[in-house]
Amino acid sequence: MIYGYIRVSSDKQTVENQRFEINKFCKRQDIQIDEWIEETISGTKEVEKRRLGKLLKRLQKNDILICSELSRLGRSLFMIMDVLSACMKKEIQLWTIKDNYRLGSDISSKVLAFAFGLSAEIERNLISQRTKEALARAKAEGKHIGRIRGSKNKRNKLTGKEDKIQQLFNKGYSKTKVAKTLKVHRVTLYRFMETLPHK
Repeated sequence: MIYGYIRVSSDKQTVENQRFEINKFCKRQDIQIDEWIEETISGTKEVEKRRLGKLLKRLQKNDILICSELSRLGRSLFMIMDVLSACMKKEIQLWTIKDNYRLGSDISSKVLAFAFGLSAEIERNLISQRTKEALARAKAEGKHIGRIRGSKNKRNKLTGKEDKIQQLFNKGYSKTKVAKTLKVHRVTLYRFMETLPHK
């Protein structure tokens, strides 16, 4: 099966240009698209949540996926690498027209996949290194790193529920039962109660 994949990021863009390019390419290659997959969605959206993700799951060995360029697959190198990796594992051929890539089982495809993989690894390492350096610099400047212990739970879970907590205690509820009723861990309740002014 030969699939044509078209993606635009907004309704204002047209799919016809990509369709024209793919059809023109297929005519030169004397092949025909068996099924078109079109979607209007941002390239930053996770592949699994796009029609492309569903397509990759049902593609079979030796199927061909054609798109106008690699950027149609995703907006980041990581995302594109995920798609290329999925194609390589299932022995699916991926052809792009503008970039002129032919991802298959031949040696050039494996070299290309290795190059992309190496680039992705370098990018991950650079991001990790920049993050570590930024955290170290902030720590050296005396800035607090991370949230204050218990602050998230106090702020998001129980703030504003003081009256409800008191009502439950008035009914004879134990702390464990109060926590269960409010759907929080009992430790969260204990810590929250420690912050309340004692009457």
